[in-house]
Amino acid sequence: MKLKPLADRVIIKMVEAEEKTKSGIILTGSAKEKPEVAEVVEVGPGGMVDGKEVVMTVKKGDKVITSKYSGTEVKLDGEEYTIVRQGDILAVVE
Repeated sequence: MKLKPLADRVIIKMVEAEEKTKSGIILTGSAKEKPEVAEVVEVGPGGMVDGKEVVMTVKKGDKVITSKYSGTEVKLDGEEYTIVRQGDILAVVE
């Protein structure tokens, strides 16, 4: 199966958290922070949303930061994805 986002929706996949700190300390599972950076997997076509024209500015492969509690989590073929509106994306990481 494949997910295809509609309108201004974007499908993202969270990037795995680092298992070591910068100083080399290995973190246990409970000490890892929830990842903040996600990779864009698919992008909707944009268009008219709530009476306004939405132009999609993110593209597949971009690394982004989203609002912490935004989106809908979906599990498909053993992979976890989050579907968010483009407006919930706070920044593109370059």
